[in-house]
Amino acid sequence: MSDREGFGGDDEHTLPKATVFKLISEMLPEDLSCAKDTKEIIVDCCVALQEVPQADVTEWIKLISAQSNTVCEESSKKTISPEHVIEALKQQLGFESFIPDTEDSHAEFKQSQKRNQPDTNGMTNEQLEALQEELFKNSQARMAAAAE
Repeated sequence: MSDREGFGGDDEHTLPKATVFKLISEMLPEDLSCAKDTKEIIVDCCVALQEVPQADVTEWIKLISAQSNTVCEESSKKTISPEHVIEALKQQLGFESFIPDTEDSHAEFKQSQKRNQPDTNGMTNEQLEALQEELFKNSQARMAAAAE
């Protein structure tokens, strides 16, 4: 198991990422959601705590989720963003020392997401759609010519 799947590697005494995601979701009111990259940041914060007993990690997740939710509500948003987590670490919880690692983790996550997106060669969606239409027309013309 990679550290992206569960932050404890092969150690069966750690929380898997799915469990962390579930805990985060359970802590939020029904009308709020938490962005995937925000959940990833929380998991990465937990990586630093993997030497701490599991019950304490669970409490940490609940604490940071609740404080991030408070920051989110104060900014009149319905989805907790990474910025809300960082703000909670800074002002609500007093964990300023966690912020650089949290920001680095978020940057790594964003970069990994970019790698998973298709390469558009700098084309806009409109240009891509026009190219796709042209390719469809060319394909239809070739099929029609082959049928004759």
